[in-house]
Amino acid sequence: MENSLLLAGVAIGALALGAVMTLLLRPRAQEGGADADLLARLYVLIEREAAVSRSEATQQRGTLSEMERGMMARIEQMRTEMAERLGGIAGSMGREQAEARAAQSEALREMAEASARQLGAIRTAVTEQLHEAVERQMQTSFQRVLEQFSAMQKAMGEVRAMTAQISDLKRLFSNVKTRGGWGEAQLKAILDDVLPEGAYESNVRLGSGNDVVEFAIRMPVRASTPPVMAIDSKFPTEAYERLLSAAEEGDAVGEKAARKALENTMRLEARKIAAKYIQPPRTVEFAVLYLPTDGLYAEAARIPGLFDEISRTCRVMIMGPALMPAMLRTVHLGYVTLALEDRTETIARLLGATRQEMIKMDGVLEKLARNAQAMSSSIEEARRRTRVVSRRLRELDGPEDTEGSMVPESTARKPEGGGGLPPAGVSHSEMEFTGVTPQKTASEQI
Repeated sequence: MENSLLLAGVAIGALALGAVMTLLLRPRAQEGGADADLLARLYVLIEREAAVSRSEATQQRGTLSEMERGMMARIEQMRTEMAERLGGIAGSMGREQAEARAAQSEALREMAEASARQLGAIRTAVTEQLHEAVERQMQTSFQRVLEQFSAMQKAMGEVRAMTAQISDLKRLFSNVKTRGGWGEAQLKAILDDVLPEGAYESNVRLGSGNDVVEFAIRMPVRASTPPVMAIDSKFPTEAYERLLSAAEEGDAVGEKAARKALENTMRLEARKIAAKYIQPPRTVEFAVLYLPTDGLYAEAARIPGLFDEISRTCRVMIMGPALMPAMLRTVHLGYVTLALEDRTETIARLLGATRQEMIKMDGVLEKLARNAQAMSSSIEEARRRTRVVSRRLRELDGPEDTEGSMVPESTARKPEGGGGLPPAGVSHSEMEFTGVTPQKTASEQI
């Protein structure tokens, strides 16, 4: 097919060349017939060449057609074979896929059945556990609710009892004597807890009048009649309750009026205590006003300058349940200091007596040393005389032991440095039989 295309191109080029030559040579047609003949011949040659080329192209076209038909037949055969092969492969793959799909569906069915059985077992176990847990939780919750309900009922009963007690307390505190007795009992309990026994007196009459103070504390000082400190308990509940009610209701005017009334009551009570219970030298130069509740003390302390003014003008200190023990501990510390001073004086007297006894003991020991020295001298003299008697006894045994009699006196005296022991041949019983005593001399023994 490429050759035919090449021949067609050559023919077209020749035709084009002939046309060009014709156009170039047309003006010269008159110049001569030779050129015309030459051109005719050329044209004939070109026609022949073109015919040959056309015939060859036709032959090649036929060849190419046959080749194309052969190729098409072969391609068709190959397509048929390929289709058959693909059909076989598709059939085998379809069968395999069908078998695999069947096996997979069977496996999935078995897995689904196993999963269903397991899920059923799990659902049953979970249901049972949940049922048991819910039952236990319900029982526990119900028991807890019952306990809380019982506790609530008990608390409501306690609240009712507390409300009744508060009502009773309000009725009790409505009486001035009852309030005073409660404050006095509370103050007595604090005094008993902090102070030593016998450090205070109750219901003491001060001066020549009929005024009796609730408590009088003996001050820790060295005196035949130590001064006392008066403590009186006051509980102005009317003004305090009006103040609390006005504060709860948000009544600023009523609160201010109640606070002013409380201030006036505190000033009045402080003046009464100063006039009745401060009587030096029977008492100290100040007294104590005790408020039984911390709330009352706090409200009184919130009044600006009240405590300082009462302390300065009336010489009265205001104390509450929180501060009273601290002040009493200072008094107790004074008693401890006083006891330590008494103990110190006792120890000093004991040390003085011990010193005198030691001086006497030194004299006794000196006498004992002199007596011991004299006794030592007497013992040495007795030992010397014992040695002399032993020597005389050995001389009496001379015929039996001549060698012993020939011993010089210096050798016989050798036991003197050896502790004064008797000779080997003389026993203690023989010495006692001779009747020799340390008081006799050697001449008396002979």
